[in-house]
Amino acid sequence: MGKFDWFWKAMGSTTERNNKKSKAVVANAHGLIDELSLLDDASLAETVRATVRDGAVSDAPRFLAGLSVASQRTLGMTPFEVQNQAVLRLLEGDVIQMATGEGKTLVGAMAATGFALQGKRVHLITVNDYLAARDAEWMRPLVEFFGLRVAAVTQTSTRDERVAAYRADVVYAPVTEIGFDHLRDNQITSREDAVQVPADVALVDEADSVLVDEALVPLVLAGSEGSTQATGQITEAVSHLDEGRDYTIDAEGRNAFLTEDGARRVERLLGIDSLYSDEHIGSTLVRVNLALHAKALLIRDVHYIVNDGKVALVDASRGRVADLQRWPDGLQAAVESKEGLDVSEGGRILDSITLQALMRRYPLVCGMTGTAVEATDQLRSFYGLHVAVIDRAKELKRFDEADRIYATLGEKNEAIVDEIARIHSTGQPVLVGTHDVAESEALADSLRVRGIAVNVLNAKNDAEEARIIAEAGDIGRVTVSTQMAGRGTDIRLGGADERDHDEVAARGGLAVLGTARHRTARLDNQLRGRAGRQGDPGSSVFFVSLEDDIVTTGGDGEQFTARPEADGRITGNRAQSFIEHCQRVTEGQLLEIHSQTWKYNKLLADHRDIVDERRATLLDTDTAWRELAERCPQRAVELSDLPATTLEQAARDIMLYHLDAEWSEYLALMDDVRESIHLRAIARETPIDEYHRIALREFKELANRAVEAAAETFNEVRIDADGAHLAAAGWKRPSATWTYMVSDNPLAGSGNSIISGIGNIFR
Repeated sequence: MGKFDWFWKAMGSTTERNNKKSKAVVANAHGLIDELSLLDDASLAETVRATVRDGAVSDAPRFLAGLSVASQRTLGMTPFEVQNQAVLRLLEGDVIQMATGEGKTLVGAMAATGFALQGKRVHLITVNDYLAARDAEWMRPLVEFFGLRVAAVTQTSTRDERVAAYRADVVYAPVTEIGFDHLRDNQITSREDAVQVPADVALVDEADSVLVDEALVPLVLAGSEGSTQATGQITEAVSHLDEGRDYTIDAEGRNAFLTEDGARRVERLLGIDSLYSDEHIGSTLVRVNLALHAKALLIRDVHYIVNDGKVALVDASRGRVADLQRWPDGLQAAVESKEGLDVSEGGRILDSITLQALMRRYPLVCGMTGTAVEATDQLRSFYGLHVAVIDRAKELKRFDEADRIYATLGEKNEAIVDEIARIHSTGQPVLVGTHDVAESEALADSLRVRGIAVNVLNAKNDAEEARIIAEAGDIGRVTVSTQMAGRGTDIRLGGADERDHDEVAARGGLAVLGTARHRTARLDNQLRGRAGRQGDPGSSVFFVSLEDDIVTTGGDGEQFTARPEADGRITGNRAQSFIEHCQRVTEGQLLEIHSQTWKYNKLLADHRDIVDERRATLLDTDTAWRELAERCPQRAVELSDLPATTLEQAARDIMLYHLDAEWSEYLALMDDVRESIHLRAIARETPIDEYHRIALREFKELANRAVEAAAETFNEVRIDADGAHLAAAGWKRPSATWTYMVSDNPLAGSGNSIISGIGNIFR
């Protein structure tokens, strides 16, 4: 636990007391296993079910022992005591920290089964389709042993398959699919059309990734009534701008700004008088700034790749393609135009929800990950969750070497290649963690020049990630991977079948090399954790240069001076301390961004809850008919010959149409306000306060406008035995919808450089 030891020891923490209590329960459970092993399947299942009374476990040791015996019978897997302890902490609603390879998949399945036996529906949330489908099928025998149903939802699931899956007791699904299905359900006008049914528990795998790293990523449902955005002329004009003269980039590499010369040059190229006139400041200037952002800050093969004529974003925290993810429409269009691609339709946002708001809809949230301690503050402040650290089943034998620090990027990269070649010559497998696609491919090319065969795992071939990662521990294997590729797949020494385990262990186990420090130590620890699985030997080391992004960004402009050795290496405690300081600064910057984004999203999340409650009332009661009949009594009398159910559904359709339309307009408006809110600082107003003032005013008017528009439509639209003919009167919902994720922080930062020639760093 390192620097967090004080936290757990101080004042006899609640977490530590809970862990001691859990260990006592586990010890008692262990003593019951032999007794329960004598029971047949039916008796064992009934014994476990009998420990649950009134929706809660009354005999935790017997309950846990029964789950353990069932696991051994159905899966051939006997849980370690630490795994049973983890199950208990999950059932208590904690986020558990378990090291890589310690069996989180089984722990999750046992806990999910435990919740389901208490009558709770569980969503076991994964980070991708592959893990959802794999784990649901793998753990199915355990869940079904107790007469429970388990299912998986993936991107390829049909509507009928989703309907059936969500009604199972345990549902494995990526967080994006759950979120998108929720958004689509928020467009229905009859409850029977809903795909999802309420769930009681969200059990989140890789909890730090979902609950912290991506917590504020908005999921978006868009409609087809958008228009193609005119960007070509602006992109052409911006392409002629030069850094330094026409625009500048801030110290963090997150924003680009036109200079006076740059603005005049753009005006001349576009043939307009002033970018800052009333005619252009709200449209042309915005698109110019987006085009400048795309040109100066978003780099191909670092922040995105181009595949099959389309821009695909790279998730910086995982180093893999972010499926269905895109930037806000204007920025997406600017990058597409920059690359000479067809500019995608903007569309109209119908609904949106952040992952954090989605998770807060569950009555109980718990989770598991290998790196939770570093996210303790965020988990507590955003969700009220506690972290429980679960001991390893076997003592850690991995050796974590101090950083190797170099003066220049070139010297560092040469040292990385030399070290990989040295380790490879011994037959010891090597896993190299890089920060982006371009870096991984440049390094692989350099190694191939030396005659070293390399498996490359990055955003361009992530479909192969499980197979590549599973073999990364074999003799002589060299795997170059972007950060989180293959997460959820164990690296077993000697290959996937561990046939050469002992030989690889004798050579030192898996060697992990990081090509640069990340902006947060948690990502470094995730990479380290790939080695030293279940007591295996292993090693880890990070290479850092004074030209790395983390140093130039986190060094606060400080000039670190030291006399490097002949190969450029800098040694000594002072250098190590400086690098740690730089990382702490960048972590603070990320936390500040997270905090500010949370403040903007919090109010919208509260407003969304109010709209959802209103929508549920309209769907499930006759409120729509009663309100419209009260506002339009004459029209209600005219329709009195129609069946009550027809009238109620017609009123429901009308009310929901206008509520959804106003909510969509509100989201679009607040998105525009958010884009321009920084201008409020010029007028000496606090941007977040002004944003809240506008949001509160507009939301109050939203409800009034929705009801007034519904009453007007109720008076005008044709209503007969077939209901309200909204489409015929021009009030129609989009004919097509699509879903995507908005990257709210496109510049999460690469390890070696944000701006300069990453493609050539290993040449």
